[in-house]
Amino acid sequence: MPLASPLPRLPWGRPALTAVLTAGLFVATLWNLRFFLHPSKVSKHREPLVVLVWEWPSKQVPNISGDVCRELYGIAGCRLTTQRWLLARADVVVFPHTRLQAGRGTLPRERPPGQNWVWVSLESPSNTKGLAGWNQTFNWVMTYRQDSDIFIPYGKLVPSPSATVNIPTKTSLVSWVISNYHRTQKRAKVYKNLSKYLPVNIYGKANKKPLCKDCLLPTTSQSKFYLAFENSIHRDYITEKLWRNALMAGTVPVVLGPPRANYEKFIPADSFIHVDDFGSLAELATFLKSMNSSRYQQFFAWQQRFRVKLYADWRERCWRERSCPICPASPSLSRGHLYPDLESWFNT
Repeated sequence: MPLASPLPRLPWGRPALTAVLTAGLFVATLWNLRFFLHPSKVSKHREPLVVLVWEWPSKQVPNISGDVCRELYGIAGCRLTTQRWLLARADVVVFPHTRLQAGRGTLPRERPPGQNWVWVSLESPSNTKGLAGWNQTFNWVMTYRQDSDIFIPYGKLVPSPSATVNIPTKTSLVSWVISNYHRTQKRAKVYKNLSKYLPVNIYGKANKKPLCKDCLLPTTSQSKFYLAFENSIHRDYITEKLWRNALMAGTVPVVLGPPRANYEKFIPADSFIHVDDFGSLAELATFLKSMNSSRYQQFFAWQQRFRVKLYADWRERCWRERSCPICPASPSLSRGHLYPDLESWFNT
């Protein structure tokens, strides 16, 4: 029988966590950019590298004045700033796509020699508009795509030698949390047909059953399976729907997104169920409903070796990265390269 295990109650709700995730993922990675620039500049005898965030991705701009990396995390050789007057001294300038407006009038008028510009996005191509206007603009890209110059995933599994299998008590079969429901989306069509064969507990704004700020994980954990359906289908676009809502909660994800082989680059093959594994949704429903206890527990074998690392707090990521050198990535980054067609690259 599954083992009862209390879940931690997180001090944030979906809107707050989404905002932190969007604003914080790229910030945590910024100090690593010093490795992607000129290695010689990292020396303590030289001026620190200046990383300028041209416009913060959220309304609340944190206080990052002074040598915040050194003061908070002991990271030397990198200065993070939002002060535009430092443009001429900046080694790299970061531009979150969510803050880019149509036309180049909001960008710096000139780019100092040797300065690299970084385009940042955590959204899928389906939800990223206006890319055609940014050709020949950015040197590097920072996204959830593994082939990005700087890779920032939504989450990952990290080794945990002392981990044990903990499966929360189950009281329902399938759950789904959905805020933006559009009938034209593939996930909406799949849900509509799947619900003909089995009951699905739906939560979120789309069903007028919003969860309280501390209720997400405790709620999804009570279901044997969670519909980790992405809002659009793109390579490597695997979001918190898998990492947080399912794996972290202690339920088995039924995924709808890129092909199974793509998921298996991030998580074990026996840790999830893919909609495409079945010839029909009726077959999928039968598989879920007929699941016995021993078979179900096999989906949690990953817990014996790993734990979920959710990139939701930039400070937490800084602490992790502090002890993990990123230097091996440096040789792969070109100098002076400009993406000639950003839209084509992102939609590939």
